[in-house]
Amino acid sequence: MSFGAREGRRATPLRGGAGAGASRGLRATPARMRILVTNDDGILAPGIAALATALQPLGHVDVVAPATGQSGAAHAITFMAPLISERVSFAGHLSGWSVDGSPADCVKLAVSEICSQPPDLVVSGINAGANRGIDVIYSGTVAAAVEAAFIGIPSLAISLQAGGGFDFEAAAVHARTIVERAIEIGIGPGTVLNVNIPSLERGEPRGVRVVPQSTAPWSDAYVRREDPRGRAYFWLTTEGDPLGLLGHPDSDLVALREGWITITPLQYDLTQHAQLRWLREVWPGEGSHGA
Repeated sequence: MSFGAREGRRATPLRGGAGAGASRGLRATPARMRILVTNDDGILAPGIAALATALQPLGHVDVVAPATGQSGAAHAITFMAPLISERVSFAGHLSGWSVDGSPADCVKLAVSEICSQPPDLVVSGINAGANRGIDVIYSGTVAAAVEAAFIGIPSLAISLQAGGGFDFEAAAVHARTIVERAIEIGIGPGTVLNVNIPSLERGEPRGVRVVPQSTAPWSDAYVRREDPRGRAYFWLTTEGDPLGLLGHPDSDLVALREGWITITPLQYDLTQHAQLRWLREVWPGEGSHGA
């Protein structure tokens, strides 16, 4: 595997966000495809090694990922401290760049400074654990993909459901098939596909379903303990269940539980447009109605 990062050589950043990247759809042939691979579990995590290896036949692969685990980092970025980046070898046969920052930092830095050329596609993963439903709000894996979309690069976030163990090599085979299909159909700039692979401990997936994101809230559970000085501290556990699951029969939560690979297109415009129209009508004062 070759990598485009070179000391002292700077990539040309894409400017203007997803709208300005309208000409950067997936039009490259596989031999010339440039893919940036990142994650939130850290550059030494087995999931990113399996993904980078699986995507190697599709083109030129750069790996730029956090130096340490960043699960739950969401879309945090670093601006109060410098970002340290180092070339590292991992998994015995791969090399890439570690960044002591968040997943979003990794994408920003890779596109602006590390990659010799801007990537055609960003793939984030394979995450150890599913990112479905409202998990996408907290997920560093998803945030890296969304950051790519901000810049104008199509992206995928890929996660593997927990279930007694993680077979990342087998999951990477499914991931590659999905990435190949995304390239084939030509997903465009600003596109973010959130992909969840069911636990492979129970057998092969039933297939692929394109489904909406569930918005069912999780029932959070905390374990309370005391430190030697008698102060309470709390661990957030993963034992909670989503509330109102039965009210979302056609969602990523349900489909994943039923053994399907789920694909959900995400958007990062958080405007609630129905309420926007209503507020413009009822809010007093001038200038609230817009054009």
